[in-house]
Amino acid sequence: MIKPVPISRARAGMWFHRLGGSGLHHAFVKNGFLLEARDIAVLAEGGVEELIIDTDKGLDVEDYGTAALAPATSATETAEVEAAASAEEAPAPAPLPADEPPQGSNEASAMPAAVAVDAVVPPAPVAAPLVPRESMDQELHRARRICQDSKAQVVALFNDARLGRAIQPEAVMPMVEEINDSVSRHPDALLSVVRLKNHDEYTYMHSVAVCALMVSLARRLGLPEEQVRDAGAAGMLHDLGKAAMPLTVLNKPGALSDDEFKIMKAHPVRGYHMLVQSGSASEAVLDVALHHHEKFDGSGYPHNLKGDAIGLMARMGAVCDVYDAITSNRPYKKAWGPAESLQRMVSWKGHFDEVVLKAFIRSVGIYPVGALVRLESDRLGVVLEQGENSLLAPKVRVFFNARKRELVFIKDIDLGAPDCGDRIVGLESADKWNFPNMERLWLSQ
Repeated sequence: MIKPVPISRARAGMWFHRLGGSGLHHAFVKNGFLLEARDIAVLAEGGVEELIIDTDKGLDVEDYGTAALAPATSATETAEVEAAASAEEAPAPAPLPADEPPQGSNEASAMPAAVAVDAVVPPAPVAAPLVPRESMDQELHRARRICQDSKAQVVALFNDARLGRAIQPEAVMPMVEEINDSVSRHPDALLSVVRLKNHDEYTYMHSVAVCALMVSLARRLGLPEEQVRDAGAAGMLHDLGKAAMPLTVLNKPGALSDDEFKIMKAHPVRGYHMLVQSGSASEAVLDVALHHHEKFDGSGYPHNLKGDAIGLMARMGAVCDVYDAITSNRPYKKAWGPAESLQRMVSWKGHFDEVVLKAFIRSVGIYPVGALVRLESDRLGVVLEQGENSLLAPKVRVFFNARKRELVFIKDIDLGAPDCGDRIVGLESADKWNFPNMERLWLSQ
């Protein structure tokens, strides 16, 4: 018999069918097992109020009569561990399989088992990290609204372009200003929200995402405010040429054939001509629209530009465009995690300007918001926001014990705090652990 039981009346020997009610833990608790005292203690500490039990497979409430519940013992934490990692050397992330860069490039180099900090972070940043002026929670609410408003504007812009109407690049500037303001209030919030898009809205939200990433990268590079806004506008308009692509190719729910890819490779030139005809697009906007698929080693398109022959804004656009593409779900490819994506981008030698890529990694974090990490204490946690003093010590929300393979009390930890006593030792795959809807953890702040 399936029946609900308050957590206060749960006993060892009952068969746990599922959680009762609704809540954050549902996606992270396995169903169907015999309860032990420690399971009940962990669930109670985690705020669970009701369980659904199966009395045909385990004990019922009445089987215990009126016996009192023995004091629950919390899940045992591991002994004291070393302090958080210094900024000199990164912990070794879990090995990831090699894969090819997007856009039909040559065979990728093998994926390193670990990425040292000096391989991805410049010895001295051009500009100091942005210091949040608002809490992550406050800015997340604003960021959701900004994303929806920006998406509506991009949809209208693409529709105008598809119908042959005159394009007005300056029309995006109010939204670029809002995105710029959001990044300056809290650099992590908007960059995290723009990753949460389904494949149906990818074409439009991709433009919003690249705009936000360009603004953040421009600030990280210490560019003047006027160039920061120009970078944002370039990101918003970089894929305008896709409005001229056949919808059967643009919206194909699968990988493109060679012939279809040749058609899509025309979108930078088409977008550039649309923007030139507007008569008001800046040089940066034109350059990024035309050259965001160029590669530093000269193997990109449309002009096979190499090295410094590619303008700075276009080199920035190349990094931001690829990062958002590979961290987004597509009909034919599941998104890679943010930290995994950075590892892969570092491994694609010759694809990006290394100085720009290093600055980009500093702008989003070695462990970006939403990354699943393993701590030295064997707990798994999701990154909530970057640390104030070190890219290696973000704020994380722990929820699972990897060694015991069980839920633990959800707790937010600042790995940069002097008394923390824990540190990141590697990356983990949400798919490997079968953790669906990871965004529910870091969005609920």
